Formats: sequence, C-alpha cells, structure tokens
Amino acid sequence: QVQLVESGGGLVQAGGSLRLSCAASGHTFSRSYMGWFRQAPGKEREFVAAITASGGNTYYLDSLKGRFTISRDNAKNTVYLQMNSLEPEDTAVYYCALRGTTLSGVAVLESRYDSWGQGTQVTVSS
Repeated sequence: QVQLVESGGGLVQAGGSLRLSCAASGHTFSRSYMGWFRQAPGKEREFVAAITASGGNTYYLDSLKGRFTISRDNAKNTVYLQMNSLEPEDTAVYYCALRGTTLSGVAVLESRYDSWGQGTQVTVSS
C-alpha cells in the first residue's frame, strides 16, 4: 500500500488561502488517480476534488465555486490542493486519497480509492 502524507494545513482567517500538499511514496504515483476529501466535526467525509493520473482532467465539489484547485507534480510524487477565499464552512480535516488504477471520470466515493493519508487540519476563523 502506498503511503500518503498530507501537509500545509493550519489556521487561517476567512478570505485567506492555503495550499495543501500530499506526498506519496512508491513509484506508481504517476499512474494513480488522486482525490481530496474533507471531514468536518460531526459530518461525514465528503468529496472535494480529484485529478487524473496525467493531470489532464480535474473534478470538484460544486459548492466550491471555483475557489479550490487541484494539481499534481508527478516528478515530485505530490498532489496539491490550492484553497482560496476560504470560509469558516471549509473548516475540516482534509485527506488525500489514491486510486491505483486509471479512471477517466470522477470518483466521489471513498470506496473508489485504495490508500489514504492521515489528514491535515484546516481551520478557518471568522
């Protein structure tokens, strides 16, 4: 199983920005479909964004309204989540997830992914 480590979370004021990173171990990252999920206190984990192996296609939770951008650098075995115009409602633990097989569409269910990171806390104050 590939190991995933998230970083970049923290405390930010409403309207601010953060960039989360997820570093993956192993040598198959470039062939892996990657996703970001988040879980707020008392709520279920929800899909945030996903990106295909080559980075050619990206998918987002509709409510993000273009504020979030997922990207990847296969040379660094890293996927990113740029979060702008953050709102208190964005407060959650953010997880990256890896799917070991290729996929051209969107994967919004946790069951579609094979490996998960430990998560990084994002707190947005008002």
